[in-house]
Amino acid sequence: MENMPRLKKDYNDRIISALTEEFGYKNVMQVPKLEKIVISKGVGAAIADKKLIEYAVDELTQITGQRAVSTISKKDIATFKLRKGMPIGAKVTLRKNRMYEFLDRLVTASLPRVRDFKGVKATGFDGRGNYNLGITEQIIFPEINIDKVNKIGGMDITFVTTASTDKEAKSLLHELGVPFKKN
Repeated sequence: MENMPRLKKDYNDRIISALTEEFGYKNVMQVPKLEKIVISKGVGAAIADKKLIEYAVDELTQITGQRAVSTISKKDIATFKLRKGMPIGAKVTLRKNRMYEFLDRLVTASLPRVRDFKGVKATGFDGRGNYNLGITEQIIFPEINIDKVNKIGGMDITFVTTASTDKEAKSLLHELGVPFKKN
């Protein structure tokens, strides 16, 4: 275990005891943990241009260091000229060490590059301990070469935790370094 990511080590060494103290858990297995991070990107313009899906998959692969997959539509929507089975986006699911490494890079390198950054909204929780974060421009990631970007696009990042309440999930993410807005 010599190559343990910094955040995972921090979680094991400090965060478990901090959360146990805050919420009074009786058992270490009750302490919420980050299960996975899903990064997804919808590419609506891909209906007209199939190449855009490849660009989206390549970008997510560069950002995460793990091969992204294209997502396909589940049904026909005539007004958008969309057929069932057409590629419409890209996503990648990170777990274990890659997940911690991505979160570390997101918090320390990417989010501070956002213009006028004051923290992420604390309203993205779903009631079951998961958190959604929207990013408007993929160029905040240092892995993206700005000269090779054909279209500025955003993405959604979903943090899936084992927490049972939003309060526990927010404490976990805050301890992991996610900069929430002070409101």
